[in-house]
Amino acid sequence: MRGLAAGGPVLRDAPPMPRDARGGQAGVTRRDEPGDVPARRAKISSSPESVEPTLYGMEEPHRRIRAVHTESTITVYQAYAPGIGLPAVRDGRFPAAWKRDRMTWIKPSFLWMMYRCGWGTKAGQETVLAVEVTRDGFEWALRHACLSSYVRGVHPDRVTWQRQLKRAPARIQWDPERDLRLNPLPYRSLQLGLSGEAVRRYADEWTVAIRDVTPLARKIHALVSGGDLDAATRLLPQERPYPYSAAPELPSEPSP
Repeated sequence: MRGLAAGGPVLRDAPPMPRDARGGQAGVTRRDEPGDVPARRAKISSSPESVEPTLYGMEEPHRRIRAVHTESTITVYQAYAPGIGLPAVRDGRFPAAWKRDRMTWIKPSFLWMMYRCGWGTKAGQETVLAVEVTRDGFEWALRHACLSSYVRGVHPDRVTWQRQLKRAPARIQWDPERDLRLNPLPYRSLQLGLSGEAVRRYADEWTVAIRDVTPLARKIHALVSGGDLDAATRLLPQERPYPYSAAPELPSEPSP
């Protein structure tokens, strides 16, 4: 089967990443790192190997991109210090202080972003942004992505993986989706790491709009803290399966 990058390997999941991730861009507050993920191949189609109940009561495959999206755009989330986030919202683009020569991680899952930024309470992540980007750009990053870690049996050898990783402008990582109390769910959500050309194109070409969703995060958090999960659920962004079919496979891992 054809992988995500032309001429590259079929992408599968990576082993655990031990360090804590940050919601913002690397080099601005603290380097943004993905979460933990073990390995096994699985399809990104509508016929998954296994399904689990979701927050909304539907069945969910163990691996799928879920996001707010339109015919031409997809919304991803990041969190920054106010010095980065507020100018980005005001101008509709990232400010000069946002370094285009460092890796940044974008997250289509709102609740996974809340897990990483602590509902916007963690230092350096007080401003939560919803960044609307073109689907063409997002899918370009997927096609040119590489796994963030070496997986025996997936890559021919470690040297080959290191060469692919060095070349790739994007990295794929799957992490446990979160519920309203930020506990891990038995299925995974995508993180997409951007570097080099991908970072520059994300900031200067793909970004359509930037919104401050910090008030929404705080309101949902207050409802959760007060035990009103039904009201909190109604306020969540309505994420739907993302219809990406250009590549037959994406990284995965064994079911728990």
